[in-house]
Amino acid sequence: MDAASTDEATDADETPEPATKSEEAELIELTVTDGITPEEFGPLVDQTPAAIVGALIGLGEMVAANGPIPVEAIELLGEQYNAVITVEQAEAAEGDDDEEAAAESAVGERRTYEDDEADLQGRPPVVTVMGHVDHGKTTLLDKIRSTNVVSGEAGGITQHIGAYQVTVNGNLLTFLDTPGHEAFTALRARGAEVTDIVVLVVAADDGLMPQTIEAISHSKAAGVPIIVAINKMDLPGADPNQVRAQLTEYELVAEELGGDITTVELSAITGEGIDNLLEVIDLVAQLEEFKANPEPLASGVVIESQRDKGMGAVATIIVQRGTLRVRDPFVAGTVSGRVRAMRDHTGAMVKEAPPSTPVLVQGWDDVPTAGDPFDVKESEREARSLAEAERQREKDDSVYMPTARERLEALLEQLRTADEAELRLIIKADAHGSLEALRESIAKIGRQGGTIRITHSAVGAISENDVSLAEVTESVIVGFNVRPDGKARRAAEQQGIEIRTYQIIYELLEEIEALLVGRLAPDEVEQVLGSAEVREVFKVPRAGNIAGSFITEGEMRRGAKARLLRDGIVVYTGEVSSLRRFKDDVRNVASGFECGIGLSNFNDIKEGDVIEAFEVREVART
Repeated sequence: MDAASTDEATDADETPEPATKSEEAELIELTVTDGITPEEFGPLVDQTPAAIVGALIGLGEMVAANGPIPVEAIELLGEQYNAVITVEQAEAAEGDDDEEAAAESAVGERRTYEDDEADLQGRPPVVTVMGHVDHGKTTLLDKIRSTNVVSGEAGGITQHIGAYQVTVNGNLLTFLDTPGHEAFTALRARGAEVTDIVVLVVAADDGLMPQTIEAISHSKAAGVPIIVAINKMDLPGADPNQVRAQLTEYELVAEELGGDITTVELSAITGEGIDNLLEVIDLVAQLEEFKANPEPLASGVVIESQRDKGMGAVATIIVQRGTLRVRDPFVAGTVSGRVRAMRDHTGAMVKEAPPSTPVLVQGWDDVPTAGDPFDVKESEREARSLAEAERQREKDDSVYMPTARERLEALLEQLRTADEAELRLIIKADAHGSLEALRESIAKIGRQGGTIRITHSAVGAISENDVSLAEVTESVIVGFNVRPDGKARRAAEQQGIEIRTYQIIYELLEEIEALLVGRLAPDEVEQVLGSAEVREVFKVPRAGNIAGSFITEGEMRRGAKARLLRDGIVVYTGEVSSLRRFKDDVRNVASGFECGIGLSNFNDIKEGDVIEAFEVREVART
């Protein structure tokens, strides 16, 4: 062969013509099982898992390398890689009749286990610390942790995992390092009954505060033992007896006053009394005899979750039953995976986690949701099937959410038909005097086979925390001369929580009595049009005070009914008499714009007030 021919052959080898489906490349036939992952599919078409993931992204499918590929995407991948693909249903694993059916039947259900008494073993209690924001919850937790964890062990605490364990008299105690009733209730709202004991922190120089009262209501609703830690005993104004006296108003009677609530005096700053608190917690745990079966496949609850740059999706799990081990396949809500590694609260790698043990777990397909139940399964395929079924259930449920009115009608039906009915109320009022009068009057309302239970009562505006508690306890929120803030109103709409507000006490009592006998349905429905924050007040001759305002949501309409709120309390109800943009009179102003608002026959407007426009529509009584 001459040189020219050799060069042509070399060039042809170096720059081949692109293959096409119809010419050089031959169609290949593949048979795959439903649920195949990019890691499994890649070698079949001579591609890397990363290339398959990239191709799926191009098709609009976000799938992890070890996640299941949707059936319709498998067919599209076949076209892309010149393959004819037949998708077969996965065979059930040995010992399982039908994992898919099991997934569909198990999804969305609460877990219930029946263990023989002989299989149960003692476990550490899970303790949550709650209380008012400035009363020393975090300081107390930090002090307990620093005095009980050896700093040199595994390099100290290298990773915040949201929970940790301490040893008292040779016994372990597990503390949730997510203090506050918001996190506590968020877990309970998702069906995660994690806490065994609540430690209520109260400052000895401050007494019970609004958040303390909320924490008491949340703890009592959960039905768990309460230990009161009277903190800040090192301060000159400390008065523990006043705290004990205040607790009696909320049916928490201290042992010193003849009750059954244990109180411990301490100082989180100096450390005095903390050992006594830990011994009391250990004593309560021994009396309660918390037990679990360590033998079955592990189950628990997701406490915290995040995406870490080095480790990917990670989550803190508290094991409630069974023993979690490395390489266990698992599912939590809509996310599945396999345990690649586990770390305890000191950062040390562990291979096993028995009941009541918090561990940071690696190996998730995606970041799970805090509060989701966590379950180990026999196989990864079963775990993926359950996660997919839960995703479908959430998708179906998101299509329809019952409204507050529909929930109320369901409650009325229950009250009408049940032999023993209970109406639960959360009461918020503008003043302590009003609150006490309401509590006393409501306590007198009753019927044969029907009772009213006040889940929580406090002074102040209706907050998002009240809505969370109402969701957990299935309560109706009642406000007297107070209104929900924007966040609370939106949360109530999303979760279908009934909020009823009143300005005349006898109307409130009449409607509650009517609710109890199951014969009330509202004949008027109030719709909030919008709200505005007062930024500046202008004095205008012959017009009085005008509120220079910013519309924060909805719209403001001239002539609409209006109320003025100051710190969440209603101080005026009337109508919008004037509405101006710059120098022009306008009929309405939308969210995000500034305007001047005049209120009919009212001039006591201050910066920071909130003006709420609303309308009342009549509806048929059912």
